[in-house]
Amino acid sequence: MAFVRFACCPAVVVALLVLAPALASEPFPFGNEMMLDAPPMQGSKRMPMIEVEEDGTASVDLWCVSFHAQVTVGGDTLSVVPQPPATVDAAPSSCVPERVNSDQALLLALAQITGWRRSGGVIEFSGPTTLRFRLMTN
Repeated sequence: MAFVRFACCPAVVVALLVLAPALASEPFPFGNEMMLDAPPMQGSKRMPMIEVEEDGTASVDLWCVSFHAQVTVGGDTLSVVPQPPATVDAAPSSCVPERVNSDQALLLALAQITGWRRSGGVIEFSGPTTLRFRLMTN
């Protein structure tokens, strides 16, 4: 009877080793800049970025405008609330309509985010639109 008890132990250990990476979730990257995983816009070197601090305050840079937001992270949920409600009306006059329209779409997508997940240096914000960000490593 003792042999049967110990014979199953290696099987349990192997199962735990296989499942452990899937069960362990990577933490949200507070205090790190995350750049939107998107092609650059013609005529601009600027890329949308977000940085979220431990207290939930966030700095958001889009193609034309920048604003602050309050981000709430809990488990696999995430919400982004611009503070004060951000608009792209304040875009500089040098910002072409294509970038202004992209800012409007990205601002709307951020406001509708409901979840997140991380795989190494890639963070996906999920909602009606999935936004992929990459951790800045410099």
